[in-house]
Amino acid sequence: MFNSGDTAWVLISAALVLFMTPGLAFFYGGMVRARHVLGMLMQNIFAMGIISVLWSAIGYSLAFGGSNSIVGDASHLFLSGLTDDGSIPTMAFVAFQMMFAVITPALITGATADRLRFGSYALLIAIWSVVVYAPVARWVWNADGWIYAMGSLDFAGGAAIHINAGVAALAVVMVIGPRKGHGAEPMPPHNLPFTVLGTGILWFGWIGFNAGSALAANGIAAQAVVNTHLAAAAGMLAWLLIERVKTGHATTLGAASGAVAGLVAVTPCAGFIGDASPLIIGAIAGALCYLSLGLKGRLKVDDSLDVIAVHLVGGLVGTVLLGFFADTSVNADGFDGMFFGGGGELLKDQIVAAVAVMAFSFVVTWVIAQAIQRTIGLRVSESDELTGLDQSVHSESAYQA
Repeated sequence: MFNSGDTAWVLISAALVLFMTPGLAFFYGGMVRARHVLGMLMQNIFAMGIISVLWSAIGYSLAFGGSNSIVGDASHLFLSGLTDDGSIPTMAFVAFQMMFAVITPALITGATADRLRFGSYALLIAIWSVVVYAPVARWVWNADGWIYAMGSLDFAGGAAIHINAGVAALAVVMVIGPRKGHGAEPMPPHNLPFTVLGTGILWFGWIGFNAGSALAANGIAAQAVVNTHLAAAAGMLAWLLIERVKTGHATTLGAASGAVAGLVAVTPCAGFIGDASPLIIGAIAGALCYLSLGLKGRLKVDDSLDVIAVHLVGGLVGTVLLGFFADTSVNADGFDGMFFGGGGELLKDQIVAAVAVMAFSFVVTWVIAQAIQRTIGLRVSESDELTGLDQSVHSESAYQA
């Protein structure tokens, strides 16, 4: 009944995507100050627990149950009522999508680093995963979702994951305000080797993230593997080149950030482009994400670890550029972009999808964050922040004297 090769590939890809969350923890953990590193690791690892439970209980049903174009129904609560009608077991698809649901709210933690109460963070991502992530995933990936039906393409999550989480991060930091001492004292990364390790895990896991979205061990998956790797490489080189020109130095942190920028931008495109397109998209993303670092000052927000510049801007770059570079000779289930004779219809749909996800995610996230802030509070006290989340929240230390 099932294709064993396709099933094996999707299950392996699910495991690769799950591994990305601890990779993200190390990527972010290395960039915070030493007294907050366990707080960052804990926030990311915790998402693997709470979001998995919520996904099985209600998230999957809201994303993929029923036939409504906006939100699903209760037909698959606690993964009940599932039927198999494809080349892979539905449960394999559930597992793969669960790992996407886990890492998406974890991305937000890079923007809010050093200052969230743990219980409030847990409440924030629990509500967000149900009322923001699940509906957006439906819009983008479910055949009944309105963005999918419109004709917009998102192979592995440019809009559903990166734009969604990036703009949510902006909403939360606008509510909680900057870190104590932000702009007045240096806050350098405490352990760049952690960040490089996290980059390697993310790059490795992203193969499953993107190529697994083919849901088959086929030529599209192979193309997605190549596209993913090339975009990361091009993103790294472009970031480093501009960084070297502007600052006189090519940094380890820049290499890591540029690679992730390329990976983010190729995510919506991975199964729809070929030839030189991943190199071009990756390079544009690396350059624009680096230049977007200045947005923090203009927006007057403290995005601690550049989630807005890398994930929001990178997601927008990939989503919009797909309207130019999509090629049906690579994937006949897609549409041709402007550079391949498709006219402007796909580009229009890509822009509509990006704007809709940004508007919905920002507004709803801001409301959730404000509600928590005004009731139990989102932010730790000033004394706890100065002591560090490791001791004040978790009563632990990452490093012993």
